Amino acid sequence: MTKGTFKRVVEVGRVVYVDRGEGEGKLAVIVDIIDHNRALIDCPTTGVPRHSHSYRRLTLTDFVLKEFPRSGGSPIVRKYFEKENILEKWNKTAWAKKLENRKKKSVLTDFDRFKLLKLKKQHRYRVNLEEAKLRKQKA
Repeated sequence: MTKGTFKRVVEVGRVVYVDRGEGEGKLAVIVDIIDHNRALIDCPTTGVPRHSHSYRRLTLTDFVLKEFPRSGGSPIVRKYFEKENILEKWNKTAWAKKLENRKKKSVLTDFDRFKLLKLKKQHRYRVNLEEAKLRKQKA
């Protein structure tokens, strides 16, 4: 049996990140596949209402709800989503952390960016100073 190159496939029970549209920036679950362009998504836990959504506006995650029934209602979605602690697992991923940092960075004022720049310079100066001391000891 050969291994495929794709690790994430569109399937019922796949957790997706909504890029654009209704529920933007939230996680949802593919409840049913409508056709090759759209899927029915739902997630009452994160506040995404049950609706049809284009694949172009979704990003597949690595999470899949095990033994998730096709066309399961909102209570079933909530049960499986919470049973597998998807939200906790998501918050631990580098992807979620990157999105959170991006959100924090977009809120910064000009003065906040200036303070951050100064702190980075101070940190870099201290690191370079310690590195120079170590180099001097080796020589």
